[in-house]
Amino acid sequence: MTADFTFETLKQRVSEGEIDTVLVCLVDMQGRLMGKRFQAQTFVKSAWEETHCCNYLLATDLEMATPDGYAATSWAAGYGDYIMKPDLATLRPVPWLEGTAMVLCDVLDHHTHAPVAHSPRQVLKTQIERLRALGFEAVMATELEFFLFEKSFDEIRKSGFRDLEPISGYNEDYHILQTTKEEHVMRPVRNLLLAAGIPVESSKGEAEAGQEELNIRYDAPLNCADHHTIAKHAIKEIAWQKGHAATFLPKWHHDRVGSSSHIHQSLWKNGEPAFYDSTATHGMSALMGQYLAGLVKYAPDVTYFLAPYVNSYKRFQKGTFAPTGIVWSIDNRTAGFRLCGADTRAVRVECRIGGSDINPYLAMAAQLAAGIAGIEEGLDPPPALTGDAYEAAKASQIPRTLRDAMATLRASKMLRAALGDDVVEHYYRCAEWEQEEFDRVVTDYEIARGFEKA
Repeated sequence: MTADFTFETLKQRVSEGEIDTVLVCLVDMQGRLMGKRFQAQTFVKSAWEETHCCNYLLATDLEMATPDGYAATSWAAGYGDYIMKPDLATLRPVPWLEGTAMVLCDVLDHHTHAPVAHSPRQVLKTQIERLRALGFEAVMATELEFFLFEKSFDEIRKSGFRDLEPISGYNEDYHILQTTKEEHVMRPVRNLLLAAGIPVESSKGEAEAGQEELNIRYDAPLNCADHHTIAKHAIKEIAWQKGHAATFLPKWHHDRVGSSSHIHQSLWKNGEPAFYDSTATHGMSALMGQYLAGLVKYAPDVTYFLAPYVNSYKRFQKGTFAPTGIVWSIDNRTAGFRLCGADTRAVRVECRIGGSDINPYLAMAAQLAAGIAGIEEGLDPPPALTGDAYEAAKASQIPRTLRDAMATLRASKMLRAALGDDVVEHYYRCAEWEQEEFDRVVTDYEIARGFEKA
């Protein structure tokens, strides 16, 4: 919520006719906003307390299909309701939509009013509470990378997603001239998100034609995930308003660089950085070493939450700044985990594995769970890698396919202890369905390769 936009502010602006619509949203398994558009008068009168939705919203895929195999809900169980409980701390204006405000909801069981454990916001909240029980608070930040295209979503869809042309014609990494040409999209992205209470710091061109990066100031994990989700949604809506398409697909073309979402993380205690020790090598405290060791040890276990689709794994290629090795290094962008801010109070870990398609709540929860395990087990980090991580022959590799990541997810004792068996099985089924759907489809690549030659 912005500092000057409270529930009382909303009521005042509704009474004055400035706001007539409130988006009441939950975050689904894919990290998208789902919900209802309320007449603002109804929201301030009653719906601010709760509303309802079908419980299939946390058991669907990107196409909104209803696969079987979920214990939480099914056709046999009748697809009942969840309670959507607005979190008024997330209330904010939506400046890119006329007369509109937004609130995010927690998801509760319709009968017991208990939090739904596999709801993405609740998955993250659970890890935040585990960390708090150890006496720590986390500070995290995510980077949003995406591509802008010349044409609109509708034009691209009607063309069968063929002949895609990015908004620019060349690599625009840090490129001021090219990004000037894109300011008709990126300026409103920055300014309107800031007006919505999202602490945007900057945008820049990324390492491919038409690729952008948006940076948002670090914050507490739940705020960080909320900001990421709202920003991703806003980028798509603002691009659409300007006649362009924006995609967070990690690898839209095999010859193009992929898009990532790096996660920066550190722990604090009593307002002081618990990762910093001025007397230690690189300023890295013993606690930070344990946390980092947990990230490294359990990287295979949590890879699914950093790469949740078949396409996610097409990004992991040598020489593309997408890591393939489970190693850590100091200020080295080829490593899976990069130590940033060495010898300063800002020392932190950047996980570089995640793609632009992450659900930030799940990805951040998985990072916290792995780091907590490192602390609880008193782990020591392996030696830091020097040089090119792509050439490190002895480096362990992250799972290279969704099928491999599914196996490590389901077998993870750490994640079962941290998230619960039901949550792990729920997301295993989500991954399994994605793989099943891909396996049954005949792709253009197969036809072009084998139609005559096979």
